[in-house]
Amino acid sequence: MPIQTEGADPAVTQRADGPVRAGIPEDGRVPRYYQAKGLLVELARELGEGAAIPSERELSERFGMARMTLRQAIGELVLEGKLRRRHGSGTYVAPPKALLALTDPSLATDRRLVTLEELPADAAVAAELGIDAGDPVVHVEQILFTGETAMSLESTYLSAKRFPALLSSYAPETSLHAHLHAEFDVTCAQAEERVETVLATPREAGLLGTILAQPMLLLHRVSYDDTGKPIERVRALIRGDRYTLAIGRHLVSGYEG
Repeated sequence: MPIQTEGADPAVTQRADGPVRAGIPEDGRVPRYYQAKGLLVELARELGEGAAIPSERELSERFGMARMTLRQAIGELVLEGKLRRRHGSGTYVAPPKALLALTDPSLATDRRLVTLEELPADAAVAAELGIDAGDPVVHVEQILFTGETAMSLESTYLSAKRFPALLSSYAPETSLHAHLHAEFDVTCAQAEERVETVLATPREAGLLGTILAQPMLLLHRVSYDDTGKPIERVRALIRGDRYTLAIGRHLVSGYEG
């Protein structure tokens, strides 16, 4: 059944069973910018990855929409990672988001050290690592890359008493988990993780090379060895415009459909 778009010409309609059905309000009136998003997504699919999107003027003539409406739609698609802006060049169709396994976010092909320091544990970090507040912890902050694209900003905290000399022995170009296994015979056997969405701070956006207030996936993880003793506490800020988190198949109990 066709649905009238808000403020649109009566001839311009959107089908209720179409691909944008989830965005249609209960009153059936589709905002013009949302209709524009649907049209732009279809256009991007036709053009293909890496192709340049026509100018706002050309899009306005093609779709019969105001440039302000199209600008809002393009802005949202950039935030969602479907389009990319290149300063002084234009807007392009973004590649598909990479699938990042929640239990093993190890797609990184390169890493760059931002911070390597020893500091006293605050109450929250101490509780998660099973140590006392004020005990020394090693803080490792790194930017992880896939190719030339910054993937995530990871802050890892480990007990300095459990891992003595970690501050001086860790080589930032290597995997921290591989180093813990080689130097301390410690292997991460299991982890507790949770994910939330946040906006990037100015510092985080600068380090990851994204726009200010870029939506991010924030992963909290506490890893344990095979005896159940905490190894690390991790805060990983993952680019929501480039990655989708995958959760493996698992048993769900107490579910009521």
